[in-house]
Amino acid sequence: MKKNMVIVLLTAILFVFTTNFNSHAATYQSNVSAKGAILMEQESGRVLYEKEAHTPMRIASITKIMTAILAIESGKLDEWVTISKNAEGTEGSSIYLQAGEKIKLEDLVYGLMLRSGNDSAVAIAEHVGGSLEGFIYMMNEKRKELGMDNTMFSNPHGLDDHEEHYSTAYDMALLTKYAMKNDIYREISSTESYRSVSKEERYRVFNNKNRLLTQLYKNSTGGKTGYTKRAKRTLVSTAQKNEVDLIAVTINAPSDWHDHMNLFEWAFKTFELVPIVKEGKVNEVVDDYYQDKLIANYSFEYPLSEEEKEEVNKKFVLYRPPTDDRWERNGHPNPIGTIQIQISNDVIGVVPLEYIEEVVEEKSFWKKWFEQLFMVVGVKANG
Repeated sequence: MKKNMVIVLLTAILFVFTTNFNSHAATYQSNVSAKGAILMEQESGRVLYEKEAHTPMRIASITKIMTAILAIESGKLDEWVTISKNAEGTEGSSIYLQAGEKIKLEDLVYGLMLRSGNDSAVAIAEHVGGSLEGFIYMMNEKRKELGMDNTMFSNPHGLDDHEEHYSTAYDMALLTKYAMKNDIYREISSTESYRSVSKEERYRVFNNKNRLLTQLYKNSTGGKTGYTKRAKRTLVSTAQKNEVDLIAVTINAPSDWHDHMNLFEWAFKTFELVPIVKEGKVNEVVDDYYQDKLIANYSFEYPLSEEEKEEVNKKFVLYRPPTDDRWERNGHPNPIGTIQIQISNDVIGVVPLEYIEEVVEEKSFWKKWFEQLFMVVGVKANG
């Protein structure tokens, strides 16, 4: 019974954090030029705005976010990559790699993200995946891991050379949410200009194509541009203000720069990241058994509008204590329960709770020996 209850609690936690809560969100009133779009708060994953966000579409070079994060996670950034004829001959946007030259994987990732080099994408794929096909397999395994259910990757760059290459605004936001947890990815994504040098001392300067970052929007923290004739303009961008981190994705957007800036400004004015549960001791429980005995395992913050702040409610779901002393003998279940955070009966988050066990001091051999000695001679152990 105890095992089943723990499974139910953990399942509830997983369900909440993979489910979007939108029913009380403020409404974005302006138009968005994109065919597909989404605005997501990065930490919670809350969707603040969406338009055809789950409809599969061609995505062009925002594909390279997946290529970049796989390269970073490979642990091979310091390795020298020998450029193949296949990489050199890649069509479209290029960092003008030459077959036979050697360049560090890290520099290739900068060329990939800042200049959108398709030749760089192929060179990365061949080195990290062992072959183009091996890397594409890695891309699709990763997208399954991240829950990108409406995505299929067939190349590392996003060119329109395969029909089975597509994603959605929502899936690309999930990918970006994951990537932004990586310090190296954040650093590369936010870099305006980078100087690269090959082993043959060929110097290149990569200036970022993301105009939100370099010119247009002071709160921009990075992103990735994209364009092909079939996909049209695609853009993923991130922004931060007042400790709120946002992710915007637009697909087939004639006015993507303005779409992103307008969405960001609306969200920064409308939502605040509110601390609802603080990590540590929980003081709200009045039950005699649990009072001052519970710890929240982590903090919970959530982006809320002014109206939503008044509707937040915390519900405690706890085991009923047994009538015997089995918990005292065997330890309490962990988690012992949860705090369910609700807005008008809609659960927006679940935080597991842990019972504070009584700490019984384990006396050392010498302490026990001295206590026995003091008792024999009639002296109290505390002096």
